Amino acid sequence: MNKEPRLRFTEEERADPALEKPIRKADKAAAKADQAQAKIPKKKVKRAEIDPKTGKVTTKLVLEDKKKPPSKLSHTLRDAPANTVAGKLHQEIRESEDDNVGVESAHKSEEVVETGARLVREGYRSHKLKPYRKAAQAERKLEKANVNALYHKSLRENPQLASNPFSRWQQKRAIKKQYAAAKHAGQTAGTAAGAAQKAGRAAQTVKDKAKQTGAYVMRHKKGAGIVLVLFFMVCLLMNTISSCSMMAQSIGSGVTGSTFPSRDEDMLGAEAAYAAKEAELQGYLDSYESTHDYDEYHFDLDEIGHDPYVLISILTAYHEGEWTLSEVQGTLDMLFERQYILTEEVVVETRYRTENRIGTREVTDPETGETTTEEYDYEVEVPYDYYICYVTLENFDLSHLPVYIMDEDKVSMYAVYIATQGNRPDLFPQSEYPNAVGREDYLDYDVPPEALEDEQFAAMLAEAEKYLGFPYVWGGSSPSTSFDCSGFVSWVINHCGVGWSVGRLGAEGLRNICSYVSPANAKPGDLIFFEKTYDTSGASHVGIYVGNNMMIHCGDPIQYTSIDTSYWQQHFLQFGRLPSP
Repeated sequence: MNKEPRLRFTEEERADPALEKPIRKADKAAAKADQAQAKIPKKKVKRAEIDPKTGKVTTKLVLEDKKKPPSKLSHTLRDAPANTVAGKLHQEIRESEDDNVGVESAHKSEEVVETGARLVREGYRSHKLKPYRKAAQAERKLEKANVNALYHKSLRENPQLASNPFSRWQQKRAIKKQYAAAKHAGQTAGTAAGAAQKAGRAAQTVKDKAKQTGAYVMRHKKGAGIVLVLFFMVCLLMNTISSCSMMAQSIGSGVTGSTFPSRDEDMLGAEAAYAAKEAELQGYLDSYESTHDYDEYHFDLDEIGHDPYVLISILTAYHEGEWTLSEVQGTLDMLFERQYILTEEVVVETRYRTENRIGTREVTDPETGETTTEEYDYEVEVPYDYYICYVTLENFDLSHLPVYIMDEDKVSMYAVYIATQGNRPDLFPQSEYPNAVGREDYLDYDVPPEALEDEQFAAMLAEAEKYLGFPYVWGGSSPSTSFDCSGFVSWVINHCGVGWSVGRLGAEGLRNICSYVSPANAKPGDLIFFEKTYDTSGASHVGIYVGNNMMIHCGDPIQYTSIDTSYWQQHFLQFGRLPSP
């Protein structure tokens, strides 16, 4: 079994709050892996050892892991010929057993015994293999924990890597490759004794050479001075060239990493396929009354549509790079099913209608006493079933899906693609694709000058207006990834220079740090909260109130919005005032 390295961390690393959690997880995973390894059956093996000085041979008993028993598949392949013969034999017996009741009974008993024996063997093999399965599972979890710990260690040593989602993604992939290479070489991911010895020898060699060089310089001070000047000039030139090269490389990798890698025909084909699904859904709803037979219809339908850049960004991040149209057909179906939720409910009511009926009755002439039969009209209330159909279509905005279907790394990549439009603003022109994102289209507003006399609010507004037109990105919390509603407000609070430091909070978290303010006492700079804008408890949306029933918030895109509309009034929760910085 391939055992994972057991990482070793310094006391300084263990004391670092940023590394505490990943180190704890790595240690815990290592302990579980050791426990699982200890449960593997052991066997005693005699091992001869030779003393290199005396040449004396000594024999020791050591414990080694027993060889892993053959798997179920191995047994199946081994037993296949015998099982085939046995099956053929049973078939021939069944063909002749109709003529002999005794043979039939004995044969069935034999089959039951054979089946029982086979189940016992399989159960025994499964029991024997269990410790090996547990150990392999524990080693896989340890590998994941080790890579995560090494990744956070690299961020600690190189904090600039955490500033960009693409850099984080590249760094994690590089660490996985380095870890695999170190493991393959029999080292403990950078902590192997062999590597340490090599480093020590190299350090000593450098030290010795430095001493020799220093002695030479003292003997030839003048010449060494000239050489030293020339050396520094060359280093300066080379460093400049190297820095420019690295800068160009960094810029190039950033542009490459944020550019849609798939072919235009595949991306346009995916957009067309998704739009065709939406057109089919729209056609179904438009003809609903003509294709169904109910007495009454009630429709509650969200608008059908999506942003093509959101779609392509999701596909690219979800498939981790380049894809073809045929490869994403299943993903398109999954996204469509999660974006659009169509419910149809039929309620049957018992109602009554008035019907005219004709009856007969006996009539006696009062003068003659003669009796005759006559007809007459009358009304009756007749019950009947009345069918009411309720049709609801919920559009769970496509931009909200990434956080539900992708891990953190993929969501970060999605944020990069949507923020840059994949460096392809020409792919979906606004004229042809009305829903395509663009920074220039947003609602602006001139805040009254008197509101800006509040220096705290003025600082918040100055920071907030920097990002007008930025697209909505679910989970986004910085200019490099763009924002969602709470990410935008959290960023403004933390970076407006007033003195707040609240971290990255969700809408409900922001509400919890605020004190309640009545609508009559709300002022510019207060936060405004809304509920049930999507399926979650508490506050689900947040903006910054700017007065005159206006707010600046991350809608789609970041813009000013009036809160007097029926939608925002319906979902209004409360105002909140931030604590003093």
